[in-house]
Amino acid sequence: MNLLAIDSGTEHLSIAVGRGAAVWQYAGAGGARASTDLIGGVLDLLAQAGLSLSALDAIAFGAGPGSFTGLRTACSVVQGLAFGAKLPVVPVDSLLAVAEDARQTAMADVPTLHVLALLDARMDEIYAAHYAYAHGQWRVLQPSVLVRPEALRLPALDASLGPMLLAGNVFGVYADRLAAALSAGQATVPALPTAAAMVRLAPAMLTAGLAVDAAQAMPHYVRDKVAKTTAERMAEKAAVASAT
Repeated sequence: MNLLAIDSGTEHLSIAVGRGAAVWQYAGAGGARASTDLIGGVLDLLAQAGLSLSALDAIAFGAGPGSFTGLRTACSVVQGLAFGAKLPVVPVDSLLAVAEDARQTAMADVPTLHVLALLDARMDEIYAAHYAYAHGQWRVLQPSVLVRPEALRLPALDASLGPMLLAGNVFGVYADRLAAALSAGQATVPALPTAAAMVRLAPAMLTAGLAVDAAQAMPHYVRDKVAKTTAERMAEKAAVASAT
């Protein structure tokens, strides 16, 4: 299967092209630079793989949760490419891609496991979702939620789900505030919603009928508010001060 995947929902830009079992990857800076480098990165990887856009079976993208601007950037570029080449689009949950990235990095040979995927949501919050993997298939145990780091609770241990990983990009940023959750000693794996992970996820999603037309591809926002009012910021500072 020939696939293109794009993610720009974090501070990193990730692009991958899969041709059968071979995968070509590009990693760069996200944020404002993503829109500058994305098209060039796509064209370069397609050339390396010896593919044209029309030779692809589908285009996948990180649909969120993540950076509002980054998610919109990836979605709009994918819509344009897919519409022009008449290709289906596979919106991939960004936290599922984090789980797959961690599985491939830390436990690629383990047939059964579960992953609590965590992404920095900024504004003193994190995105969290819980997934189970068994014999090549992922399923959602808890969909994406937005929580403060100190409020994160680990899923109950369940031997039938295999070993548990905590995966994401939050362990350095929020180490102190995650101390209670991390005290159980579960394995932590730095992971991101990489395009290579999406290339691995996309075939099963296509088979399951989860592809959409380009016009229907939309980002998935868990947070519907990107800025706090002055009053909200002052109230939070007052609450912290009173607690110390």
